[in-house]
Amino acid sequence: MSRLTLRLPDTLHQQLIHLAESEGVSLNQYIVYALTRQSSTNYTVQPISKQEASQQHSDFTSLLQKLGKASPSEIEVTLAERETVQPEKELTPEIIAQFQQRLQTVS
Repeated sequence: MSRLTLRLPDTLHQQLIHLAESEGVSLNQYIVYALTRQSSTNYTVQPISKQEASQQHSDFTSLLQKLGKASPSEIEVTLAERETVQPEKELTPEIIAQFQQRLQTVS
């Protein structure tokens, strides 16, 4: 656990104290909760319109056509060199299967 010293304007400090009290938690717990909630919104998947998805698909198809074709050996070399990462803990096998199913229905 890390420690952070933070200078706050008095009015903000009082607002945070009031909010923490209304939630029945400590000021520290409330601030950690608020920061977690705010930072997690940056990693939330946002839906896009069908028109925007169609445009992205069109752009991707156009890009593939401009890139040309790779030989099977080039594909194998590229796949062997790619970075492999573990899925995030939140991505359960069920969620991954749902994503894969969606990708199959789109293509």
